[in-house]
Amino acid sequence: MSFDPFDFNNALPIINEESEFFPLMSSEDEEEMNNELIPEVLPILPLRNTVLFPGVVIPITVGRDKSIKLIKDANKGNKIIGVVAQKDTSIEDPNYDQLNQVGTMALIIKVLQMPDGNTTVIIQGKKRFTLKEQVQTEPYIKASIEPFKEIKAKEDKEFKAMVSSIKDMAMNIIHLSPNIPTEASIAIKNIESTSFLINFISSNMNAPMTAKQHMLEVANLNDRARMVLEHLTVDLQMLELKNQIQSKVRVDLDKQQRDYFLNQQLKTIQEELGGNSPDMEVDNLRAKGKNKKWSKEIADHFNKELEKLVRINPAAADYSVQINYLELLTELPWNEFTKDNFDLKRAQKVLDKDHFGLDKVKQRIIEYLAVLKLKHNMKAPILCLVGPPGVGKTSLGKSIARALGRKYVRMALGGIRDEAEIRGHRKTYIGAMPGRIIQSIKKAGASNPVFILDEIDKVGNDFRGDPSSALLEVLDPEQNSNFYDHYVEMDYDLSNVMFIATANSLSTIQPALLDRMEIIEVNGYTIEEKVEIARQHLLPKQREAHGLKPKDVSIKNNVLEKVVEDYTRESGVRNLEKKIGSLVRGIAKSIAMEEEYSAAINKEDVEKILGAPLFDKDSYENNNVAGVVTGLAWTQVGGDILFIEASLSPGKGRLTLTGSLGDVMKESVTIALAYLRAHASLFNIDYRLFDQWDVHVHVPAGATPKDGPSAGITMLTALVSAFTQRKVKEHLAMTGEITLRGKVLPVGGIKEKILAAKRANIKEIILSKSNQKDILEIKESYITDMKFHYVAEMREVINLALTPEKVENPLDLTVKEEVKAVLN
Repeated sequence: MSFDPFDFNNALPIINEESEFFPLMSSEDEEEMNNELIPEVLPILPLRNTVLFPGVVIPITVGRDKSIKLIKDANKGNKIIGVVAQKDTSIEDPNYDQLNQVGTMALIIKVLQMPDGNTTVIIQGKKRFTLKEQVQTEPYIKASIEPFKEIKAKEDKEFKAMVSSIKDMAMNIIHLSPNIPTEASIAIKNIESTSFLINFISSNMNAPMTAKQHMLEVANLNDRARMVLEHLTVDLQMLELKNQIQSKVRVDLDKQQRDYFLNQQLKTIQEELGGNSPDMEVDNLRAKGKNKKWSKEIADHFNKELEKLVRINPAAADYSVQINYLELLTELPWNEFTKDNFDLKRAQKVLDKDHFGLDKVKQRIIEYLAVLKLKHNMKAPILCLVGPPGVGKTSLGKSIARALGRKYVRMALGGIRDEAEIRGHRKTYIGAMPGRIIQSIKKAGASNPVFILDEIDKVGNDFRGDPSSALLEVLDPEQNSNFYDHYVEMDYDLSNVMFIATANSLSTIQPALLDRMEIIEVNGYTIEEKVEIARQHLLPKQREAHGLKPKDVSIKNNVLEKVVEDYTRESGVRNLEKKIGSLVRGIAKSIAMEEEYSAAINKEDVEKILGAPLFDKDSYENNNVAGVVTGLAWTQVGGDILFIEASLSPGKGRLTLTGSLGDVMKESVTIALAYLRAHASLFNIDYRLFDQWDVHVHVPAGATPKDGPSAGITMLTALVSAFTQRKVKEHLAMTGEITLRGKVLPVGGIKEKILAAKRANIKEIILSKSNQKDILEIKESYITDMKFHYVAEMREVINLALTPEKVENPLDLTVKEEVKAVLN
């Protein structure tokens, strides 16, 4: 640390200023000052960190309201004030008893308003005085005073030698101190008055305030000079010793010793600034390690790495790497668990309160809790919630954590392509860090959180590795008890973590990864479920988000049903929440503008705020044209309906496919046409028609790619309808895969497809017999007005789907005549 025997911060700004406020005093000035009369009463200005000596000019910053008032009043009058140092510097507003008894009469030379708003006053000490008694407290202290009884100095040889020594020592100190400017030596050299020299050095000496106040109170100048000489002697000896040590060290030190010395200085500086020195950091890490609940193997590894840290030079680059590694080990929750809440009834209430429906998922969670309650050490299952966006997969994880009383962490996997995101980097690399699994566990602060792996179906892979393969170790209950992170370099037990993965589709998940998870389908909601979700959750949430109270806005179930049917077409409720938010904002605007409005939103208000309906149910109904069939499709955003259109034209039996069909759908058309050719007699179709007529199959919305086997029976029904000119029954839809033998095979996504059919006002649905089990999982109250036909062969589909009568419109009559002519 630097050592300055003098503190010239107060005097030097005035020394450098060429004005009448130059601080040096001649003998004539001193004699004139001694002849000045001291008033009987003076306003008293308390000083907190400064002692003013006679003849010395100092600037002081005035901040107290009382002091500012005193300076203003005195500056308007004779500019004479009394300056007294307070006994306790920590007191903000000292009273009379908290002041020293000896002070200095001062003349206000100049008052300056600084740019930061503070007031700086330049004052010059005149004569010392002694306080007698207080005569005023407000607005500032006034006191009666009496002159300080001074004893004249005996200017003998001893005194002169003492003064000369003081001046020489002061010059030497200034010369040896690099932080004291040379202007100080010029000021001391030009001082003529002996008493002013002693006062000037006393004022600027780096001594405690109590020592300076004691010097001020010494009446005999000889004694005061002796005190100053003693202080200067000690300061000069310390300074010379310091310079000798520095000189010797500078000569003897080699590079290693120099680094050590600098580190010791850095350690001292860090301690002064409140930071941690390397030794303190090591001690802190060792103390943290003793409090951890880790095994002997981990403890030995930690102590080994800690000893390695002690041997590393703190200035080396490896030091910070090792510090970060050891801090991670101490921050990870090794064998630290939160206590599970086994109140199953409470858990059921929490799940029911947060989410409407989703009975299958809730039942699985309650089953897990029940087994854990009985066995206490069951390994956590790996659940995978699969369903379209907006059905509540991610938010369900929060509810599970709340029901279990566990910590909750979420890791978004969408777009991750680097394997190091899962397993971490080796700590020898620049910028290395642990994988996001370990980072999330550290963030949770417990080894058994509910861990959401969001969008697991959107994990990518490239030259940097395959993150989905890295997840195999994380999600395998038989392996994740020894999960190895490259950065941690130790096995970490993940078997107590309850991993819950979410996905929109299983098709993009690696089969090996899929095999390690328990798949739970979170399908879309029915209209009835959406209405209940909107009433219980979405509307209260939007009211709170927009600063409204329950009395300000209400929406009845029939109005919510209109919003669901006419303004949303989705499996989840994300867009429904946006529409409800628009309705609530409409009410909020009316309230803010103090307009008249009705708190109960009706159907007319919905169209006024949201505009015309976006979806028309009538467009999803069949028409009277033969060859048009309604099919059911599954998409990543839920179920949907599609139309298959088949038409005939004179030709040579060519097949044309349009509508942006994928390979699987093209194959379905080919299979359907091949089956129809081979079994034409079953449907009363003359086989010669296939060589005389071209077939065109089209799926509308050609800009949208479509693929999948679910349209097999729909394609065949459309072809049979076109060749026989028998139209399809109204309000009927179908889904299923076919074979060349005419068998109807089951398909997936049944619940989403049924919900789409219900939205489109479909009344009858044809399914494979093997899909009957999927219908049983849907609440019966949601499908009471729908009729299901379960078939095993294609002949059953045609008998159910086509009307017995043929189309008799002019276009179809023309087709009939052309067919008859070809046959003849």
